[in-house]
Amino acid sequence: MQGLIIKSTGSWYSVLSNDGHRTDCRIKGIFRTKGITTTNPLAVGDVVDFEMEPDQETGVIVTLHPRKNYIIRKSINLSKQGQIIAANLDQALLVVTLASPRTSLGFIDRFLVTAEAYSIPAKLVFNKVDLFSDEGLEVLADYKSIYENIGYPCYEVSALEGTNISQVKALLKDKVTLFSGHSGVGKSSLINALLPDLDLRTNQVSDWSDKGMHTTTFAEMFELPEGGFIIDTPGIRELGVIDIEKQELSHFFPEMRDRMHQCRFHNCRHINEPGCAVLKALENGEIELSRYESYLSIYNGNDTRA
Repeated sequence: MQGLIIKSTGSWYSVLSNDGHRTDCRIKGIFRTKGITTTNPLAVGDVVDFEMEPDQETGVIVTLHPRKNYIIRKSINLSKQGQIIAANLDQALLVVTLASPRTSLGFIDRFLVTAEAYSIPAKLVFNKVDLFSDEGLEVLADYKSIYENIGYPCYEVSALEGTNISQVKALLKDKVTLFSGHSGVGKSSLINALLPDLDLRTNQVSDWSDKGMHTTTFAEMFELPEGGFIIDTPGIRELGVIDIEKQELSHFFPEMRDRMHQCRFHNCRHINEPGCAVLKALENGEIELSRYESYLSIYNGNDTRA
C-alpha cells in the first residue's frame, strides 16, 4: 500500500493512505537512502510503500518513492551528518520575529540559502506585528526592503489578533507548505489561526506511540480543508548549512547569482579578486552588507550561529 508520512517520532511514522486511513508504521531493519547521509532515513512529506504486519494494526515501511526535493540541516550532535526536516515541498514559510525572540539576519539568510539549494520557493512571514513600537516598525521596513528587493515576498501578520491571516491562507491552497523558525516565534499560534479546529499544542505527548516528541527536528503535517498541507516543525535554535560546496555558495544568493557572470574570473570567490562584479555591487550599495556578511560567514564555515 502507498501512503504519505504525516508524522514522525524517529522510530514510528504515521502514514496517511490514499483512502484517508492512518497507519502507524516502523522501519524494518536498516533503511538507507542512496547518496544521502542523514540521521533520519525518512521524513514527513515522504511518499512510501508499506505492508501491514501479520495480525497487527501496524505496518512496516518497505519502499521510499523518489523525492522531488527536501530541506536539510546539520545534525547538532553529528555535525558531518544532515537531518532532513521535510520532503516534497512546494514552498517554505519562515516565521520571523524582531523581538521575543529576535530572528537574526544571519539565520534568515542561512534558511534562504538552504531553500535555494534544494529548489524550494521561500517567503518570510513577520509575526507579532501587534507588539511593534514605532522603532520596531522602522526595523521591519528595513528587513522587508532587504528581502523584497531580491525577490522574497514578505508578509506582516499577528497570529494573536488575526491581522493579515487571510493573506497567508491564500498562499497555502493546494500546496505543501513548510512552516519554520525559532522556538517562540508563534508558528503554532499562526497555524492555529489558519486551522482553528486544530488547537495545536507544543511539546504534546503523541497519542499514537505513547511517547513525547523527540527534541530533534521532526515535523508534523496537517491537511487543509481547502486543499494542501501545512508542515509544522519544532523550533530551530540553529540552522547549519550542509552539502553546499564553497564554489557553489554564491549561486544561492540571488543578488550574487545575477552578477557572477560579469566577474573577470569564472572561478571568482567574490572575496578579494580584482574585477569582481559582486564586490563592485556591494561597494555601490546594490548588495546589502548584511547579506554579504552572511555569505562570508557561511563560506568560512561559521554558519550555525542563531
